[in-house]
Amino acid sequence: MDRGELAQVLRRARGRLSPQDVGLPAGERRRVGGLRREEVALLAGVSVDYVVRLEQGRGPRPSAQVLRALARALRLDDDERAELFHLAGSPPPLPGTVDDVVRPSVQRLMDRLVDLPVLLLDARGDVLAWNAMASALLGDWSTVPARERNVNRIRFLGTTPYGPRTRVAMSHDEREATAAQAVAALRTAAARYPKDARLNELVAELRRESPDFERMWQEGGASVWRSHRKSVDHPTVGRVTLDCDALHVPDSDQAIIVYSAPAGSSAADALALLRVIGTQSLTPTAGASATRD
Repeated sequence: MDRGELAQVLRRARGRLSPQDVGLPAGERRRVGGLRREEVALLAGVSVDYVVRLEQGRGPRPSAQVLRALARALRLDDDERAELFHLAGSPPPLPGTVDDVVRPSVQRLMDRLVDLPVLLLDARGDVLAWNAMASALLGDWSTVPARERNVNRIRFLGTTPYGPRTRVAMSHDEREATAAQAVAALRTAAARYPKDARLNELVAELRRESPDFERMWQEGGASVWRSHRKSVDHPTVGRVTLDCDALHVPDSDQAIIVYSAPAGSSAADALALLRVIGTQSLTPTAGASATRD
């Protein structure tokens, strides 16, 4: 493990990102460029002290799980992620595992969609990236522990970024149809990535803890995520029904999920209102005050 070089890589990667790049409120009176250590820790699901120690070239060798989380939080590309693993004395992820790297080109595309809620999912259903509008609509993803930022875990085990209840409103038939699609997509991913330990652990957990998931898993079928309409019960703007489309990134097997509404509709008006007031309720990191867009 090369602690000195690892520390430099982490500091350099943190310094080139802004809160807006990773879907966090910026706050006011920021004294440093780039992300704060607290923000990196929040995104990666580790303690601030752990990030401090790594950036100071001390502390224990990070596990592969922590390195993956740091690479996602810092938006490292494939080569940068491999460098991070090598400096930490660990082999990079094997070929044939789920790609959870947020590529710069994908991030640039998401950056252009600032007026719509956008999420980036990998083949496991992990939420890799989001913008401020996605948090304004669905809840503050930065408050969710990194391991739990998975749409399949949220759907079947009830963990959400906004408390025990979901804002998504569906009839029983809609819920059954979309749940069956989610299970089928996971079956497809499991067949495509049999060596991915985290995917195998997720499927095993869902089969063990959710009778509905186990029933649908036994029924079989394979599929990919498909576009549909989704209603969201928002505490400020009320119920909003939006088109929910998936833009697939074929070479990484990721999906950019975009929520939109026809121009002139009541849903479009609700999104416009969220752009003004939606992110004010998000909690900025310590020492910052709320963003006012």
